[in-house]
Amino acid sequence: MTGTLPMRGLEWLLRRVLVGPPLRAYLRLRVEGAEHIPATGPVIIASNHLSFIDSMVIPLAAGRKVGFLGKAEYMQGSGITGWLKRLWFGEFGGMIPVDRSDARAAALSLEIAEEHLAAGGAFGIYPEGTRSRDGKLHKGRTGVGRLALASGAPVIPCALTGTDKAQPAGHRGIRPHRVTVSFAPPVDVGSLEAQHVKGRLLRAVTDEVMDAIATRSGQERSADFAARPGADSPLG
Repeated sequence: MTGTLPMRGLEWLLRRVLVGPPLRAYLRLRVEGAEHIPATGPVIIASNHLSFIDSMVIPLAAGRKVGFLGKAEYMQGSGITGWLKRLWFGEFGGMIPVDRSDARAAALSLEIAEEHLAAGGAFGIYPEGTRSRDGKLHKGRTGVGRLALASGAPVIPCALTGTDKAQPAGHRGIRPHRVTVSFAPPVDVGSLEAQHVKGRLLRAVTDEVMDAIATRSGQERSADFAARPGADSPLG
């Protein structure tokens, strides 16, 4: 407990004072549909994925901490460097570390996400499974459908634009460029459940999410899955 309270205080300071407001201003962050994000309680935010900074931008737009699965090595290390990485990626970024070298990682990802939602957290997922390297919106993988049905949490589609310009692939620095985050109304999973058996239901939920993202992002659609090398999350 003694370590948790100071860390929470530092997370609040980063999010509300030191990093959050300057980053919002630097990116000229515009948020649409924020009223669809519940202030408390479990929620799944399913987004397109254009840049490494997406997982930093979404919580700023949502107004609450959002958990994302990420490589465990991002939060490893000893001394001040390790502490700073855990503060930045874990407390500010909301990263939930997953050991990608563990063969069970993909199987455990759904369980980890369910536990996070059961505790009342917001959970972010990229249905494409990895960043889009060509700028297109690729076919969504059904992990978001599985998670929605397993947890019962509402699913909010989220469309990002401009993050690929603010931090292009392969660049570490962040450039000043307008970023827009648009949240759609929750997917009506109950209505889809009444129309489809489970195998088709997973695809129907996922397609509904991707259609809502496409409407708001303006991206060209791709009927293919995104290439998986370097995927940011094993939950796809």
